[in-house]
Amino acid sequence: MAEPIVVVESRSDWGADALPLRLVEADDYLTSPAYAKGDYYVINLCRGYRYQSLGYYCSLLAEARGQRVMPSVSAVLDLSRKALYGTDIPMLAESIARTPGSAQTRPPEKILVYFGQCEDPHWHDLARRAFEIFPVPLLEVETRGGTGSKGGSTVVRLRPVSARTLKSGQRDFMRSALDTHLVRGWRRARRARRYRYDLAILVDPNEQQPPSDIRALRQFARAGRAAGLAVEFIKAADFARLAEFDALFIRETTRMNHHSYQFARRAEKLGLVVMDDPSSILRCTNKVYLAELLAAKGIAAPRTCIFGEAEIHKLPQLLGFPMVLKVPEGAFSKGVFKADNEAELQRLAAQLLEHSELALAQEFLPTDFDWRIGVLDGKPLYACQYMMAGKHWQIVQHSADGRYKEGDSRTLSVEQAPQDVVRIAVRAAKLVGDGLYGVDIKPTASGPKVIEINDNPSIDAGIEDAVLGAGLYQRIMDEFVRRLQVRGERT
Repeated sequence: MAEPIVVVESRSDWGADALPLRLVEADDYLTSPAYAKGDYYVINLCRGYRYQSLGYYCSLLAEARGQRVMPSVSAVLDLSRKALYGTDIPMLAESIARTPGSAQTRPPEKILVYFGQCEDPHWHDLARRAFEIFPVPLLEVETRGGTGSKGGSTVVRLRPVSARTLKSGQRDFMRSALDTHLVRGWRRARRARRYRYDLAILVDPNEQQPPSDIRALRQFARAGRAAGLAVEFIKAADFARLAEFDALFIRETTRMNHHSYQFARRAEKLGLVVMDDPSSILRCTNKVYLAELLAAKGIAAPRTCIFGEAEIHKLPQLLGFPMVLKVPEGAFSKGVFKADNEAELQRLAAQLLEHSELALAQEFLPTDFDWRIGVLDGKPLYACQYMMAGKHWQIVQHSADGRYKEGDSRTLSVEQAPQDVVRIAVRAAKLVGDGLYGVDIKPTASGPKVIEINDNPSIDAGIEDAVLGAGLYQRIMDEFVRRLQVRGERT
């Protein structure tokens, strides 16, 4: 069991009160052989974490020693990279907006977060979320703005705080928060090494159309254990636990400005093997990017126009009617519409451009089914035909009330599928990366045409696994193990 220790630059930084944990001065931790090999959970409360400071080296050496540490070096670096605020700070602003009464009550200009807690319980969710994104012991969240949905408060800055600067009452709250933090699980013993690696599978139990149903998830867990992986299903609330794992498999629908992307990015920074990796999510979830990518690389695709308000009038001449209009981001046929005439084009285009500067228009290619070729590490994995939903032009028909219906499906072996379809799918997937993808293809008289590339393809029991059965799940889990072994060889 890892022993928690608190590292400070001077014992006076903690204060006069007794500590039920071992209190270690930074110089001793860095130089004493006693701390070089022990199994410790290092709570680094040094006065600062700037590059090459004592606090920086305490976290750096803890990681080098294989000890758990808070904050990690990557967490400290994240706080110093303003570019990261483009995605992280909006998520914190959403936490403010979701707080009951936030439309009338403005948060304090500065909120001190102690191990995920704050003294004012009204802003507990904001404190917890800030700690999940930036797991730093003491963190100051600076807010700015007014009240109401349009003039609501936002987060403008986050910075680590030194325990030495705390007042008496704040020190008491910090100690209480630390106790709670440890009780919640950080003192757990490390898993017995029955398995070689730890794999987290991110799921959303409440998702209406998840990428994998419960039977498929159980198959993944079974295959993972057979491959030597300790498999644990995690949810959005487990963000702060990512460092406990060696690999992350995302099995909930991915999108930008969403915790699925935050999980992928954080896991990659921690050195985990990740599917879907953040670059694949970025590239695949935006149909504008994919359209440009396919065109630039000469991949056959439907005639496509990227348009803004000024280009709407050109679309009928370029594509004719009917035409398909798409939001930049969408999954499971959501955000895809068919315009049969000029009036529908104007109405749908205006609707799409309310939320995005650009949208996508494509020629309409009616087919009885779409191909979906699964590709893993640049090699074909499965081949499915997805039939159109009854009396509808898409494989999934969505109703205004949130309900949906899907067409039938037929799975073939990769060898049985048309090889020109398989080849173009593999070629398209390689443009995105070497992860797990589902490439959607229209079979046309002039040859197969790529509709889109999915970074988070559906794998449901009885559909995509209809040919390979358990072997489909085993191949994916074996690929995780292979990558983990390669990672180990490099380090």
